[in-house]
Amino acid sequence: MRILITNDDGIDTLGIRLLAAWARKLGEVTVVAPKVEQSAKSHAIELIKNIEIKEVPFMDGVKAYSMDSTPADCVRYGIIGLKQQYDLVLSGINRGINVGVDVVYSGTCGAVFEAARLGVKAIAFSAFPDGQEAASKYFDEVYQYFLEHNLFNENEIYNVNIPNEAKGIRMTYQGSHYYSDDFVPIEGEENMYRQDGEPIPDVCPDDLDRDTVAIHKGFITVTPLLTSRTNMEVFRKYQNK
Repeated sequence: MRILITNDDGIDTLGIRLLAAWARKLGEVTVVAPKVEQSAKSHAIELIKNIEIKEVPFMDGVKAYSMDSTPADCVRYGIIGLKQQYDLVLSGINRGINVGVDVVYSGTCGAVFEAARLGVKAIAFSAFPDGQEAASKYFDEVYQYFLEHNLFNENEIYNVNIPNEAKGIRMTYQGSHYYSDDFVPIEGEENMYRQDGEPIPDVCPDDLDRDTVAIHKGFITVTPLLTSRTNMEVFRKYQNK
C-alpha cells in the first residue's frame, strides 16, 4: 500500500509524526505537509503567489516535503507534482477535534476533500489538543473497524475524531455549531481584531449519532463525508420542471 500523509498544523508537529510512524506498518509512506500552521484554511489552494516546496528530513524510511501552502495544496503536490499514485491519503492528527460545522473550515478535512477530488480514498484524524499521543493508541482499532465494515468501498472520505480514552467506535453524522464566534479587538492596536470562540453545548445533548455529542461522551467518531454540495432532494424535485 502507498500512503500520502499531510496535516494542517505543520510538518514539524507531533501529530503528523505519530500518524506517519503508525502508517509505516501499512506500507510505503510519503509526507507532504505545510511549512507553517494552516488551520482553518479549509479546501483553499494557492493561485496567486509562488510556492516554496523542499524535501526535508523526517524519519527513517519516509520521504517528506515541506510546502509553504495549504493542506489541499499538499495533497495536490503529492499526487500531481510528484506524479505518484496512492492507495490512501491520511490527514492529521489534528491538534483539536474537527466536528460539526467546523468540518467546513478545517484544513485537516480540506485535505481529504482534495484527495477525493483526485480519486484517492482518505481519512482525516483529529484529537483533543492534549490528546494526540493518546489518540494514536487507537489507530489499529480504527483501521480494523474500517476493514471489518468495508468502509473504503462504501464511501470515499471519512472524518475521524478520537478522545483521550475511548469507550468504542460510533458511526456519526455532522452535528451543529461547535464554537461560539466573536471578533475581539486587540488592546493597544487600532483597527486590529482576532477571531475567537468557545465550545458550546450541542442542541441535542443525548443524540450519540451526532459527532459533536459522541466525542464528548468518550466515543471515537467516524463520519462519512461527501464532496458534493448539491441538495439532491431539491434537485430531483424540480428536475426538468
